[in-house]
Amino acid sequence: MMNENEEQLSDKLTNKYSPSYTHAVICFSGVLLVISLGLFVFEASIHAVLFFALLWVGVQAALLGYAFTDIRSMMNNGISKALPAIYIFILIGMVIASFMQSGTIASLIYYGMDLLNPAVFLTVGLVLCSFMSVATGTAWGTAGTVGVVLIGIGETMGIPLPVVAGMIISGATFGDKLSPISDTTNLAAMSAETDLYRHIRAMMYTTIPTYIIVLVISIFLGWQYADNALPIDEIDNIKTALAETYQLNLFVTLLPLLLMFGLSVKKYPPEISMSSSILIAMIIAIFYQNTAAIEVVNALWINTNGTTGIESIDELLGRGGMYSMAWTLLLTVIALALGGILHQAGFLRVLLMHVITRIKRTSSLIATTIACGFVGNVSMGEAYISIILNCQLFKGSYLDRGLDKAVLSRSVEEGATLTTGLIPWTTSGVFYAAILGIPTLEYVPYAFLNLLNPFVSIVMAMLGIGLLQPRIISSDADK
Repeated sequence: MMNENEEQLSDKLTNKYSPSYTHAVICFSGVLLVISLGLFVFEASIHAVLFFALLWVGVQAALLGYAFTDIRSMMNNGISKALPAIYIFILIGMVIASFMQSGTIASLIYYGMDLLNPAVFLTVGLVLCSFMSVATGTAWGTAGTVGVVLIGIGETMGIPLPVVAGMIISGATFGDKLSPISDTTNLAAMSAETDLYRHIRAMMYTTIPTYIIVLVISIFLGWQYADNALPIDEIDNIKTALAETYQLNLFVTLLPLLLMFGLSVKKYPPEISMSSSILIAMIIAIFYQNTAAIEVVNALWINTNGTTGIESIDELLGRGGMYSMAWTLLLTVIALALGGILHQAGFLRVLLMHVITRIKRTSSLIATTIACGFVGNVSMGEAYISIILNCQLFKGSYLDRGLDKAVLSRSVEEGATLTTGLIPWTTSGVFYAAILGIPTLEYVPYAFLNLLNPFVSIVMAMLGIGLLQPRIISSDADK
């Protein structure tokens, strides 16, 4: 249902000139040009680049006859849809910081390393990265910390580093896609206007089968390195440093994570499950880890590095806090304002009409959505913008075909979130290559989850599997 402002804008739209197809192409091409030049030629901040893109779109809307107050209302309406996600973004940073303080993340690393040996290194590493990224909701954090440790261990074992990097990115992306505290997961659900846990449920239809395939591949590859040497000293150093810094009883340290997942399974609102896990983690940090209460409280705003003496581990333990989400949150607000104008001024609607007329099947719609996510990443260098704009572009088409909004959010993530790390000039591609020391094009063939998941999704759509039916929520008048 549209709110009052949207209804007023909709009425005004009928009294204004809708953009021609040529004007819509010029407007959208201008956005891509501004972003591409800003990011790749001038290497400017993406937030500043989006501001200029926003100005460009605002001018195009004004050329249609909209007054400044109309354009500002479009921006406000675009941003207002993100208000529930803003609470989530803030809580995500607090959850990560509290899990670091409580020893939850340290315990996962400590006990996960007990499972490492050359024969199962790739498989265990994949699972460890998956758990880490689910727990923290960040693929970058997982790759930049546990990933760095695994690269070092893999190099000592003599396992090809592009293979190790592909395994790390597959596991990190798994959690970044499915974690209820992931920024892209929440952003996709919010942009498609679907429930967070319904979005996650929809993604599990395609992600879990893909993950099983990737596990089988990792087991097969691991057998080839069964006779390689195990770096016992390096593993022992990490474990010793963690044990000297934290109390690592799993029955205690995993309580925050178990509580959050338990409440999520019970379908409590994410704000409740996250807030509850934060409080439990704070209690554990103060009374079990013997951390000063003021230090734990301050960490919820901006966390500080750990004190194990191992740089990569200390950086991991210092992640999180509300401040850490500011970059994503501000980018989201600007992109939503931009999307609000593109959508409500009719630019996206006109462009989409030319695409929709050529789409005959549901599987083609899903394939097109995924492809547009990839193209968005290629042209704009960021999954965040691609997620928001593609949800705006295809929302009406999915509704017209009777598809659940969660199918839209899933398809958008499989085109945007999964492919961003496979492109050398995206922020994710640059980050992974720099932090792991492996060029993007070298690890791409081994990032099996990222490569296979979009194709699994398309094949399942062709077979009619995982196409959720929209939920019908009855109004009070119907009861």
